[in-house]
Amino acid sequence: MESGKGDGIRPIGLGARDTLRLEAALSLYGHEINAEVNPFEARLKWVVKLDKPPFIGKESLDKILAQGVRRTLVGLSMIEQGIPRQGHEIFSGGRKVGLVTSGTFSPTLGKPIAMALVEKKFGVDGTEFMVAIRGKELKAKVVPLPFYRRK
Repeated sequence: MESGKGDGIRPIGLGARDTLRLEAALSLYGHEINAEVNPFEARLKWVVKLDKPPFIGKESLDKILAQGVRRTLVGLSMIEQGIPRQGHEIFSGGRKVGLVTSGTFSPTLGKPIAMALVEKKFGVDGTEFMVAIRGKELKAKVVPLPFYRRK
């Protein structure tokens, strides 16, 4: 820190890290991935190598692939004003269809964004539903991930 003072280097906190990783759609354990979310639901199929020798969990992963996933991780952009946060419920037609895994106001994009696990049929870009934020249901839509990619 001392050597970088002249270059404008400053300490930042977890909030900055979380905003940057969310804009890039990077998963964080305890949010997008955990013991209840399989890697296929979390859009992490690319890290699972099922064509290698047997390993712990391979049979379960093969079974999930054969049956198909129930949920999928999506990007959300708020249509109505509100900031979605982890744990906020997502509704369609009055029925709960998912849960926000991470959400914040994106300083880069200038709007609230989130990632959420939703029932697979709701994982189509452009799908609209309601996010329960502070006792109100506010409109959001599914958008492609990542939210931001450097040019």
